[in-house]
Amino acid sequence: MSDLLRGRWGQVLLPEYVFLEVTTVIAARRGVAKAAEVGRVLLQAQEVEFVPCSDLFLDAFTIFAEQGEAGLSFVDAVLIAAARRSGAKCIATFDRDFEAFPELKVIPGSTA
Repeated sequence: MSDLLRGRWGQVLLPEYVFLEVTTVIAARRGVAKAAEVGRVLLQAQEVEFVPCSDLFLDAFTIFAEQGEAGLSFVDAVLIAAARRSGAKCIATFDRDFEAFPELKVIPGSTA
């Protein structure tokens, strides 16, 4: 996390769908107040660039629909669309499904 926050792999992008997923899971597990607190921290963090996704939807759906057996969720497809559009070359994730996309390097130590 410290490497990520220092910018070792470039700008940290937070697509709105990931924001939605994170806050939904936190709300389900810890309550809405905690989810709102985390959401505010993420939106105000100077190290994080929030990425509205409405304009990524069609690109994400194409990736999602054409992924073959990669096993991506729709949110994962949005991450790939955002990375492609921004020119990002790395992704920090615990999800091994991203290894099916060789244009993105999964940051070492982030996969489970």
